[in-house]
Amino acid sequence: MALLRSLLLPFAAFACTVISLPSSAYLHPRADPVVNQTTCNGAQYTYQSLAGYGFIPTDARDKFGDTIGGIGSSAALDTKSWTKTKAGTYTGILYALPDRGWNTQGTVNYQNRVHKISISLTPQPNATVDNPSPPNLQLKYLDTILFTDPFGNPTTGLDADATGSIAYPGFPPLPAATYVGNGFGQAGSGGKRVAIDSEGLVLGLDGSFWVSDEYGPYIYQFSSIGRMLSAIQPPQAYLPRRNGSISFSADSPPIYANETDDVTPANTQTGRNNNQGLEGLTLSADGRTLYALMQSALDQEGGPDNPNRRQARFLEYDVSIPFVPIYKAEYVVTLPLYTDPTAKKSKALKVAAQSEIHSLGNNQFLVLSRDSNAGHGASSSLSVYRHADIFDISPSSGATNIKSSTNDAAAGAIASITGVLNTDVKAAEYCPFLDFNVNSQLNRFGVHNGGAQDAGLLNEKWESLAMAPVDGQNGKDGEWFLFSLSDNDFITQNGEFAFTLCESGLALQPLLSSDQLAG
Repeated sequence: MALLRSLLLPFAAFACTVISLPSSAYLHPRADPVVNQTTCNGAQYTYQSLAGYGFIPTDARDKFGDTIGGIGSSAALDTKSWTKTKAGTYTGILYALPDRGWNTQGTVNYQNRVHKISISLTPQPNATVDNPSPPNLQLKYLDTILFTDPFGNPTTGLDADATGSIAYPGFPPLPAATYVGNGFGQAGSGGKRVAIDSEGLVLGLDGSFWVSDEYGPYIYQFSSIGRMLSAIQPPQAYLPRRNGSISFSADSPPIYANETDDVTPANTQTGRNNNQGLEGLTLSADGRTLYALMQSALDQEGGPDNPNRRQARFLEYDVSIPFVPIYKAEYVVTLPLYTDPTAKKSKALKVAAQSEIHSLGNNQFLVLSRDSNAGHGASSSLSVYRHADIFDISPSSGATNIKSSTNDAAAGAIASITGVLNTDVKAAEYCPFLDFNVNSQLNRFGVHNGGAQDAGLLNEKWESLAMAPVDGQNGKDGEWFLFSLSDNDFITQNGEFAFTLCESGLALQPLLSSDQLAG
């Protein structure tokens, strides 16, 4: 049995939940509180309570002067830093990954990065709906590590070129963005950089960062100081193609774009669809196995249309030798459906695309599946599906290892164009579990789902999962905190991108005004 307490960080509000994981430590039945509970392939999990909440102001800046935005795209907890004080407060170091930067009006030449944040949690078990606790999760910005290519040049969040790539010795062809001026719509000499839409983050045991992206969709390894060390290109079936050729563009033109920047056709025809890449990334506890999950189905297997895009492919790599990853296995996760109350009846059934995964061991994984366009600042305030669910790929679940030269070929398909699985394929066992939207828990910390568009309304894009033991040591009792952060798309009333790399070196210069960032 597993106990989970949850912590929320809507952008940034941070949420912590307490869950319980299967554990032989429970020799006698326990009378734990239950908010949600599930059994997946014989293992029982319990969501006990919302344990806390906190936030980072939307006008916060990193050490380069840039707005700290989008950090909920993924998060990783340095488990070695996690401690519990005698007074019962927990402290630790969290790494938070922004995606490709502010892009509500077009992509910009934002250098990909990861932020280092200290967290401090003081549980408030007596918080109630009638007497809610103020934010009890404190977050303090510490540092930012910028990502560079293998030669030390900055990476970029600009949309990748529709054709072509960039080459480095020992690397597969990488998505590239060719830009004019400084890449923000201002004067400059132009250039070409590796294009990354960073979405998944895990910490390697050697201090490196593994990052998955949506343009490739690739998995990159960066050193502890941000230099690209290696890149994993997935099987050919995943690579986006237009007109029969690989095309890494996500049809997300730069902010300075004109009609000549249009991509034809707008949607890819096979492989990953626009902005539906390797959204989920996780590492086994021993650091030897890396897993990555597509956000939804490949184009030839039901993407991009609702409700056909359910069959998400799941990759497994042996990274015992990080520079020589070995492709081990591949599975399918059938994503859940929900009914959108704001849509026409004929279009109301939709797929809850996934935003993050987290390994639980024993071939089981948390997966954050959710609806869209519901939450703070969105068209609707009421989210109807925002879950940390569980899936299982163990042999006893019957999940099919679909890895084969046929399935992984450029047009390989394990499902029909309408998303119906081939008869010889069985998906992973999928078990609905922890519901973020339970107001009886949220209201204990002054936040809510649905209702007024106010500061307490949960953000739309919850996209990260991290876990820490409640005992402050090893979690052998099966009780864990689950942390989740939201991605606010860099939207703020007081924001700025002030960092750029000039030809002569580092320079600080205002690039975007606060009203431009207001969105």
